[in-house]
Amino acid sequence: MLMAAGFLFPGQGAQFVGMGRDVAEVYPAARDVYERANAIVGFDIARLCFEGPSGELTSTANSQPAIYVTSHALLAALAAEGVLDRLECGVAAGLSLGEFTALAYAGAMSFEDGLRLVQQRGRLMQEAGEAQPGTMAAVIGLDEPTLVEVCAEASQDGTVTVANINSPEQIVISGEAAGVEAASRLATERGARGVIPLRVSAAFHSPLMRPARERLAAALDAVTVTAPRVPVVANVTGRPHGTPDAIRAALVDQLDHPVRWCESCRWVLDNRVRMCYEIGPGRVLAGMVKRIDRRATCTSIGDVAAIRRASV
Repeated sequence: MLMAAGFLFPGQGAQFVGMGRDVAEVYPAARDVYERANAIVGFDIARLCFEGPSGELTSTANSQPAIYVTSHALLAALAAEGVLDRLECGVAAGLSLGEFTALAYAGAMSFEDGLRLVQQRGRLMQEAGEAQPGTMAAVIGLDEPTLVEVCAEASQDGTVTVANINSPEQIVISGEAAGVEAASRLATERGARGVIPLRVSAAFHSPLMRPARERLAAALDAVTVTAPRVPVVANVTGRPHGTPDAIRAALVDQLDHPVRWCESCRWVLDNRVRMCYEIGPGRVLAGMVKRIDRRATCTSIGDVAAIRRASV
């Protein structure tokens, strides 16, 4: 017997100028989410999402809260249409910062606390990247054990590690530029079909993010975290979160440990979810789900047209 739907929430990189604008114009509940967010973050995050400029929206400190808020605005619009009740979410997951969105959706933390945490997380990650510059690259066609060996060998040139296991065919490496370059060369020699440098501002999910751990841990300790009302899959384990203390620890570990997105999606799909919905800007996660399991179905809900299709 199939479970209810799986809700997936995007991470950094999904942002684009104009995201959420049509939803806020049509749904008062979505507009209210942006207005509440403006008061919390201390600037007009709605205007940044709707009008940009792109460079400002793309910065790590801004893109993370902007994506979080837009995803919640879409949830509010779906609730106003009665779609959330009909879809009956049975499990949630989020890519990197999307894990905070998933936890807030599932009631493990309030929307307000989640937004404050994501805003601080973005700032801390941006500061860590400025203090220790790094980069990332997507490797196509090598399995994780091989790429772990490649990174270990390349680390003599500079820090580099596996950062995101996005699908069986795509794994992202992260670290100092020299380490990533060395690992990219070795990956090609070991048979990778391609290595794609990523346009990022820092080496996310690598040891270069460790300076952010202590302050994010302190921020998490200061908010109320409870057991989620539906299972939320943790990035660092690919399994559902446990106790509130375990949730806090996993969110801190996520800063400098690999995001096991492939395992996370497989847990969702293996537990008989009948349909996945990507709720937030962009369509990256839907593509990843298809690469993980060609039989899976994932619908992206990021604008008014998609909300209306889901409400039929």
